[in-house]
Amino acid sequence: MARPTSARVRISAARIGSHLTAWRKLQGLTAEQVAERAGISRGTLRRLENGETVVGLDVFLSVARVLGTLDRLVEVLDPYETDLGRARADETLPKRVRR
Repeated sequence: MARPTSARVRISAARIGSHLTAWRKLQGLTAEQVAERAGISRGTLRRLENGETVVGLDVFLSVARVLGTLDRLVEVLDPYETDLGRARADETLPKRVRR
């Protein structure tokens, strides 16, 4: 049985879907064009744009690539581009974090 999705994650997924829709429309691309270029069905793109959390990471990243936002996504998640990451950059990261 699947674990329930938190409200915060559902809201974030809806916002991300809305942002992807806006990027698509700003570029004058149809849903059909984006789905085809990402190698997914139109229904899968619809689920992603509607913020459904069952869509896989590979689908999300493929659509971001088609829309030209993949590199920005990767950059924004780089911990060494944050104050904390820069402050601890010289430290060796542990292989695992245990309680």
